[in-house]
Formats: sequence, structure tokens, C-alpha cells
Amino acid sequence: MLIRLTLALLLASFAQSAIAAPARIIILRHGEKADAWKLCEIGEQRAKALGLNYLGRDAAKSLFPAGEQPAFFFAITLHTLELATPAVASWNKPIILYSVVPEAGLSQDDFTKALNRRTQEAVRNLLANPALEGKTVVLVWEHKHIANAELDAKFENEREGVTLRQLLKLDLLPGVPKTWPDDTYDYFWIVDFAANSNVPSSFSMMKQEFGTSFPRVPSNDWGAPDGLDAASGCKIGADQ
Repeated sequence: MLIRLTLALLLASFAQSAIAAPARIIILRHGEKADAWKLCEIGEQRAKALGLNYLGRDAAKSLFPAGEQPAFFFAITLHTLELATPAVASWNKPIILYSVVPEAGLSQDDFTKALNRRTQEAVRNLLANPALEGKTVVLVWEHKHIANAELDAKFENEREGVTLRQLLKLDLLPGVPKTWPDDTYDYFWIVDFAANSNVPSSFSMMKQEFGTSFPRVPSNDWGAPDGLDAASGCKIGADQ
């Protein structure tokens, strides 16, 4: 009898932890970058603008309801860490970093596989961590591991998937793009979950708009060119 009771309690605990999704996940890409290690000046401006306008404490157009704050910020690369830092610092919070950094001699394929693995680990934490249940979480991520049809096809044998689009089951919802465009830095993906569910209930995209305060930061429509050239000091085209 005692053994049965213990097993029942363990199963109940597992079931509760398996349905521990945040109420909302806000996904965005890192800023425009100078090289494999750091953001360019425009990317740095975007980081500051996001903190002041959307993601920081007392932001002008805060994405968080009055009286609430984000539970955690997650990041994966140096670029995403740099973008998130101004907003996170305003909350006096740490960043949860599933770190992947460029290394000498590391091939692009191995770097991609490391991003695959760390993205999977991050989502497992997100969807099964009771400390995040019912909270708002911000993911600042590498764009091909947010959504990329080519990457999904290349690693189709990965049971879980390798992109946030797959891992968070966003493909179950209408209107979720299959690929995040290379030239698009200025959008949020906002994903909501119903209570006691780790399957998303709604999805929306929201454009980042900073008005005249940050005039050099691109605000192009989804999939449209960002208008930057080599003189900007930022990587352009396929190098992004």
C-alpha cells in the first residue's frame, strides 16, 4: 500500500512538472552584428532602444502588464547576451545563458549542432520548470534556431526538433512563419499558453518601433530589406 501511494505521489509530481509552461514567451532575435563576437553600433543601439521602449523596467511601451515583470531572460550566443543586457540590468536580474560561443577551429556544422543541442535543453527547461509556470519569459535567440525551414529539413531525424518553432509546437498554430528572414531584426514573436498546458494557445508578431529616438535602427517590414550597407559597420546579406 505504501509503495502504491509513493508511486502515485511520484506520478502526480511528474505530471505537474511536465505541465509547467510559462503563461507567455516573448521571442526576439539578437541585434545587428559586427562579427562573430559582438554587435555593431546599430545593434548596440537596438539593445538600448529595446530596454527603454519594450523590455526594461519602466519601458515606454512595456510588453509586461502593469505591476508584473519578466521571470527570466534566456540567451544563447554572445550576440543575444549583448542585446538582452540593457533590459535585464534594469530589472536587476541575471540572464539564463545556454551558451554557445565561436571557437577557433570549430566548423560551422559543429557550431550549428551545438546551437541545436542548447536550444533543445533550453526548451526542456522552459516547459518543465515549475518556477516558470504561469510567468512571462523572454527568449533572445539566434534567428535560424527560432525558425528556419532549411534547418528543420536538414535535421528532420531529430525527434524533438531543433528550432523554437518546432520545439514549442508553434507549427500547430496558424500564421507562424517557417523561416525567420536574414534581414529582419525588428520583430517580437509573442506566444501564449493556456493554464495547465505546454501547448501554445496563441501567436502574434509585433514590430519594434522606436520613433525618432533611434533613427539609425532599421524598422523594416517582415522579410523586407533592412537598408543597411557595408558602410554601416554591420554584417549584411547571408553573413547575418
